[in-house]
Amino acid sequence: MSFLAPVWLALTAAVAVPLILHLMRRRIETRRDFPAARYLLRAEKENVRRLKLRNLFLMLLRALAIFFLAIAAARPVGLLLGAGHVPTAIAIVVDNSMSTGVIIGGAPLLAQLKAAARNVVDGASGSDHVWMVTGNGAVTGGARQVVGDAIDRLEATGGRGDLAAAVTRAAGLVLNAGMPASVVVVLTDGQATQWVDEVSPGDVRVVIYTPPSSPPPNRAVSLAEPRPARWSPRGAVLVRATGADSVTFRVTLGGRTVSRGLLRGSDEHLVRQEPEERGWLPGSVELAPDELRGDDIRHFAVWVGNAPAVQVQPASGLFVREAVDALARSNLVSRGAGIEVAPVDAATKLPALLLAPSDPVRMGAANRALERLGVPWRLDAVRRDETVARGAELGDTPVRLRYSLKPVAGAVADTLASASGDAWAVAGDGYVLIASPIAVEATGLPVQAQFLPWLTELLTQRLATEGSVLLHADPGGPLRVPAGVDALEASDGQVSPLAPDGEAPLQAGTWFLRRGDERVGALVVNPERDESELQRLPAQTLGSRFRVDRADVTSDAGELALGTFDASARRPLQALLIALALACLVAEMVIVRRAEPRGQRQAA
Repeated sequence: MSFLAPVWLALTAAVAVPLILHLMRRRIETRRDFPAARYLLRAEKENVRRLKLRNLFLMLLRALAIFFLAIAAARPVGLLLGAGHVPTAIAIVVDNSMSTGVIIGGAPLLAQLKAAARNVVDGASGSDHVWMVTGNGAVTGGARQVVGDAIDRLEATGGRGDLAAAVTRAAGLVLNAGMPASVVVVLTDGQATQWVDEVSPGDVRVVIYTPPSSPPPNRAVSLAEPRPARWSPRGAVLVRATGADSVTFRVTLGGRTVSRGLLRGSDEHLVRQEPEERGWLPGSVELAPDELRGDDIRHFAVWVGNAPAVQVQPASGLFVREAVDALARSNLVSRGAGIEVAPVDAATKLPALLLAPSDPVRMGAANRALERLGVPWRLDAVRRDETVARGAELGDTPVRLRYSLKPVAGAVADTLASASGDAWAVAGDGYVLIASPIAVEATGLPVQAQFLPWLTELLTQRLATEGSVLLHADPGGPLRVPAGVDALEASDGQVSPLAPDGEAPLQAGTWFLRRGDERVGALVVNPERDESELQRLPAQTLGSRFRVDRADVTSDAGELALGTFDASARRPLQALLIALALACLVAEMVIVRRAEPRGQRQAA
């Protein structure tokens, strides 16, 4: 047993008052020598033992009454006894991930979780502290009405959130509240892909509610990818869906439907387009609706414009010149003073595809050119060993002549390919730097089949200045935007300010990045693919994910409300102690009344 207000234990000293009064009570005897006194003395001697026992019992009852009242004032709590529940810090974690939006029994599963959360809030008393923590980390605390209203307004997000972090945050709230009891209530659909790792909330009791119903079958768009990412102006959209059944789909681009079709199982479908619009266009792939609507649509964005202009310096080599001529004939690039393709020592501006010089004597001039262009790399020692360059979409490319690439302090770049563990091709803001000249005596790349597609990717996607900023993010996930971007434009035209390091919107969709009044890029937000997998963990397995001394799992909303305020936990003892004090006072009154002469009782 412990006390919530131990300072009031000082009142127990008042127990000594009845004892002192009892000891100070004295009989005043005046001796009289007359015959009738003999009869009074005999009567008193016959009743003295009974009177002493009665007075001692009265003193004990009065002392106990004062003792019980003093202990009750100290607000004791203890096990098994008492009424109601001890003041408790309660943090309710509500899973509002996309999967809880699935329709079961004509209503979203989230509605069941919200109803169970309201039952817990309604069962709290005025001395409890209550919070609600959502799966995406939002916290609401305060009066029960405030928390209840927040539960009623809760909606499913477009992604999975982070329930493990939400539980940890909830545990921190209740443990720091300094309440006699603390509990974290977790309301979740028990999705297997959500509860993969163990959660360690600390020394706190956890009560878990998961609905009893089974998840329905589900179909989802698993891929909606423009190929290439920048159209000039032709392109295609690769479409794929998950699910055993065939399903109809439609593709929208710029707000209008451009294609419809049928997907069978996990087949892929390529939708080719050449839109008339130019600039950034939002698009989507949408399936026929099923019980989980959130993953029946997947968004994408594509920049549509003219082919980038490319200027090739004569010293770039025969293979590069002929490759660019082939791209120009296919209208993938155009001729003009746009992207420069040149050896490093002959480059004059960015954006540029920079090739290492074929003559090592030119290395000094090349490094001076890199410094002048602001490229944070330098050419170092020449290496003539036989090795292989490996990179995405490059395969294994033999290399016989290469320069070591040395980064300048603070360099930020992507490594596109490496050879013998060293960077061989790097890309940054406005440049791609190759550590070998594009000649057969230096590398086998010019005579390989992947050379032309690889060069196309560099010129039309990496080095094109327009439509180059395309960001992807999970709903509510971290978002880092390029310098100067200060706002997001929604599909309905509404513009909202954006911090350089913030969070993506909670709902899926396409937003445009704005620098002032200009669109400079796009942000595509889609749900995580594993949110479409609705399989749930068994109750025992779900409980084992929580590394606590006690985790109770139930599928009964009524048991959840009772289990939150556990009957085996400590409870207030004030009511019991006050009742005992009253019983002592009633017993004292009865004894005193029975001891009065009959005449006095009748007169009273």
